[in-house]
Amino acid sequence: MLRVLLILFFVSLLAGCGDDETGVVDVKWDRDACQRCQMMLSDRNFSAQIRTFPKGKRSRVYKFDDIGCAVLWLDTKEFKNDPRTQIWVNDYKNNQWIDARTAWYSTGLNTPMNYGLGAQTEQVDGALNFDQAIIHINEVEKKLNIHGGNLEHN
Repeated sequence: MLRVLLILFFVSLLAGCGDDETGVVDVKWDRDACQRCQMMLSDRNFSAQIRTFPKGKRSRVYKFDDIGCAVLWLDTKEFKNDPRTQIWVNDYKNNQWIDARTAWYSTGLNTPMNYGLGAQTEQVDGALNFDQAIIHINEVEKKLNIHGGNLEHN
């Protein structure tokens, strides 16, 4: 009987270790590294997460220090157009996680990787939608990454 109780206890512990298979996961600030550039995630205003859903496997979450890193990394992956792929960003005004595809992006901000975009839920004058933000990120990348390909795309 004791053996059965111990097994049930450990199974319940293991079940609690997984995530909910949707949404964001907790960030270990100043310890988790950006999937693309390997900088530590430290700015709670501008980080991003991408959750993917590989066939036959549990979902997987990747963390980024800037929406620019997330967008550029995702563009190199085979699942970039999978409608199940979730992209989350911090609202730069209140640090809450929001859906990156429905967010509005203010420009000209001081961000970890200098893409200059701050996500928010409300549309304000001059804010970019997600598709416009992607264009902006690619334009900034062309200017800043003059050597090309100096970041690994894990």
